[in-house]
Amino acid sequence: MERIDTSAVAHAILDAPGWARVGITAPSSCLREDAALELARVIADAVDAPVSTSSPEQSTLPL
Repeated sequence: MERIDTSAVAHAILDAPGWARVGITAPSSCLREDAALELARVIADAVDAPVSTSSPEQSTLPL
C-alpha cells in the first residue's frame, strides 16, 4: 500500500475553498457534511493528481 504524502494533503486543505474549511465547524449538520465532502473532494483530487517531473522551463515534445 502506498503512503499518502501528508504535505500534499495539508496543502490541499489550505487550498480548499474557505467556506469548506470554516463549514466543518458549523452548527448545522447539513453544512458540516457538505463542507466535509468538499474537503474530501479537494484532498482526493490533490492525491490523485499526477506529479509533474519536468521543470516549467522544459517544454514537452510530442511522441
